[in-house]
Amino acid sequence: MTPAKAKWDWTSLRIADLAAGESLEFNTEGEEMLVLSLSGSVDVESGSDHAHVIGRPDVFSGVSDFVYIASRRPVRLTSLTGGRFAVPGARSESSRPFAYQPKGAIEVEYRGAGRCSRRVVNMCTDQTFEADRIIVCEVVTPGGNWSSYPPHKHDEYGPEESVLEEIYYFEVNGAGHGDAMAYQRVYGTSARPIDLLAEVRDRDLVLVPHGWHGPTMAVPGYDAYFFNVMAGPGARAWRICDDPAHSWIRNEWAKEELDPRVFPSD
Repeated sequence: MTPAKAKWDWTSLRIADLAAGESLEFNTEGEEMLVLSLSGSVDVESGSDHAHVIGRPDVFSGVSDFVYIASRRPVRLTSLTGGRFAVPGARSESSRPFAYQPKGAIEVEYRGAGRCSRRVVNMCTDQTFEADRIIVCEVVTPGGNWSSYPPHKHDEYGPEESVLEEIYYFEVNGAGHGDAMAYQRVYGTSARPIDLLAEVRDRDLVLVPHGWHGPTMAVPGYDAYFFNVMAGPGARAWRICDDPAHSWIRNEWAKEELDPRVFPSD
């Protein structure tokens, strides 16, 4: 999903499925990018720089290490055993150095409580990893739980919000047991209307150019994973504003326990 295909300016996402021993070559052009594992391990080369992404069996098993690559750089990915790899990007002319982030340095937090419990991995946010514009996180929501709730937005300049385009990439656990699904809601304001309630399936994308987004609903029996890529024209900051009609729900979490299913299996 390139900026041109999305019909916006800043944010992109590419998914590379590599067979055992297969390589893929590309150039970051005018974007800074990350390389991380959705499943499997991968060697990443960029000129004289090299790193091995150890990865993970799948997105529900735990956290992946990752590599940061600045714009205008050649890249070669090689997976000896095969796998699926995410390459999120953001428009940039950064000349930051090639960098490897090990799994142990990545921040994991647990948000909400009860049926709003979810695991959030702050891989590459403005608070956890240095970059020019790109912001990346991932969320695992156990079946029957709700994420991205209360609904929030980040489409205005100000002390409480930053302007960020956003991509949601989904994977759904339990796809082998039937027609696994989740749901995603996006809605706008009277000034900037948008209205989406999407049934999402394994490896679907949802684009959020503006407006309130949430909830993300994991249906009972199927855990939902989503991967967020964000970037925008202002300073690199992830500032969001809750929909005031639903922000009261945060006070209810103090009365509930965290769902133990949010903890990774590894």
